[in-house]
Amino acid sequence: MHVRVRFAPSPTGFLHIGGARTALFNWLYARHTGGTFILRIEDTDAARNTESAVNIIIEGLRWLGLEWDEGPQTSNADGRSMGQAGPYFQSRRSAIYQARVEELKMKGLAYEHEGAVKFRMPREPITINDLVVGEVRRELTDRESKDPDFVIVRSDGQPVFHLVNVVDDLEMDITHVIRGEDHLSNTAKHIALFNAFGTPPPRYAHIPLILNTDGSKMSKRDQGASLISYMQEGFVPEAVANYLCLLGWSPKDNREILAQSEIISRFDLPQILRHNARFDFTKLRWLNWEYIRSMERDRYLKLAVSAMEQAGFDLSKVPPDYTAAALLTCKEKVQQLSELASLAGFYFRDDMTFEESVRAKEFNPESGACLLRLKSSLEALDLFSADHIQQVLKRLAAESYVKMSVFVHPLRVACTGSTTGPSLYHLVEILGKSRVIHRLDQALALCG
Repeated sequence: MHVRVRFAPSPTGFLHIGGARTALFNWLYARHTGGTFILRIEDTDAARNTESAVNIIIEGLRWLGLEWDEGPQTSNADGRSMGQAGPYFQSRRSAIYQARVEELKMKGLAYEHEGAVKFRMPREPITINDLVVGEVRRELTDRESKDPDFVIVRSDGQPVFHLVNVVDDLEMDITHVIRGEDHLSNTAKHIALFNAFGTPPPRYAHIPLILNTDGSKMSKRDQGASLISYMQEGFVPEAVANYLCLLGWSPKDNREILAQSEIISRFDLPQILRHNARFDFTKLRWLNWEYIRSMERDRYLKLAVSAMEQAGFDLSKVPPDYTAAALLTCKEKVQQLSELASLAGFYFRDDMTFEESVRAKEFNPESGACLLRLKSSLEALDLFSADHIQQVLKRLAAESYVKMSVFVHPLRVACTGSTTGPSLYHLVEILGKSRVIHRLDQALALCG
């Protein structure tokens, strides 16, 4: 059997992280089996759906690397094919739905009711053999519902989710429906519709929900709920995809960092866990740090420069070698690329500014004496390298019978405005003698 799966989001404002994981699981299963992954936009609700929301979905999936395999060809302004499969849009398939409604009416399985069209639901129980949840028996008793029939076309003529979802799965030969467990309650209706059309339903696999760390249901306002936040806040797509895999799927050997090719080779539906997954933002940040620190140099620099520019730094006039050297000192420090602006911003400022609390705590006559000796010694250096700078501080500490931190600390604060950051000797070398001396002068002016 050739596996055909789909991701069918409704464009209502943003791509939820749960939806992104559903798309990922479908994509992984298609790649694992050599099958086909389809993107289908469920946009029949014109009042709620927007073009910008569709773009958010498409951009999010492409950011994660989840390209779909099939769809109508996109065209340019001249009507010529651009050779790229766009997603299917339900809003452009109304004739197909209407024909299927008429088919149900002809069979006596759908009827007019108060301006709407209702499907005649069978009264006997329906069993769902779910690949994740197991066997679920849906009893259609009078106690549950005195009238299990349900609307498939509203009184305004718009087909509802249950109908279009099933018709599209039927028309597109979907073999497996992998979706969130919150849709399990709809599945009996969908199986009944497939049976009414005389077609065997696809295999269903309802995956566990993603909850907050405290076990509550993740709403769109909760931290980490929107995929676009990861795109904007310096996360690496491979890290996010890797983490999403671990929310409800287990590779069985407790490994957490897996290359995409390995995930594809190992991913299968029986390994999807039954219990709900809890979102751990701290773990995601750790995983993202691991991906950043092991990233190939050129790709890191490209992403790092982009993050700095998004934060408002204009690096177009900065020598590329200087930019690269500066940003590379932060490569193993940041858990999110968006942190680079605060960690590496000092490299790209002409003058240092210090918060009042820093000025009051760090700059005084005692630190001024240290800075003055540092300035004199660093000015005398012929070779302004990290090793030579370190030797200067060692010598000054030995001559003064103090720990090196007595000189290290004020030098760091004077050069960076912070007590933490990249390796001190390397950052001082990269800043260069003239810039460092200028910053020492600025700090000395504050020491009184």
